Amino acid sequence: MNDTDRQKILTAPQLRLIGSVDEAMYAEFRNQLSAAPQDGPLVIAMTTLGGNPEVARAMADDVRLIRDAGRTIYFLGKAAVYSAGATFMAGFPIECRYFTKGSSILLHERQIAKTINLNGPLRSCIAQLKAALNEIEHSIEIEEMGFREITENSEVDFEEVREKAPDNWYIPCEEAAERGLIAGVI
Repeated sequence: MNDTDRQKILTAPQLRLIGSVDEAMYAEFRNQLSAAPQDGPLVIAMTTLGGNPEVARAMADDVRLIRDAGRTIYFLGKAAVYSAGATFMAGFPIECRYFTKGSSILLHERQIAKTINLNGPLRSCIAQLKAALNEIEHSIEIEEMGFREITENSEVDFEEVREKAPDNWYIPCEEAAERGLIAGVI
């Protein structure tokens, strides 16, 4: 596909997702997906300040299944693709990721807010602490898998993301294109 055809396709997204990545966005995503044309390239535009990373992973998995069936799907980031939005974007190969001018990506570590109230027999307290630790370790594994998917085949390596993510790494779209995280800026 030439650049003119790609530009034309990218400027007319069939799916437009704006807001928090949550169950409501997932329902809207599924509704818009079922109403979209069944053949030809598909473009999903997204603007989000973040949300639920597991919902983003589920949406990305839907994209992967459609791609595996042979359909080309493009991601178009508009204005802000933060946090869970970047998790969703990771479901697209780099050659299918585009951003509009002035947009940016935010990569950061997953967050947790949890109070552990130990109460009861000592052995049950140990079990409560181990369960919380298992939850954190599992979340880190998922987070790192996502960072690897975002950076796969780019000039940004996993270690750089891991180093910068704790401080909220905002990446302007021009830098993302230069470093190979996205295919281009329109």
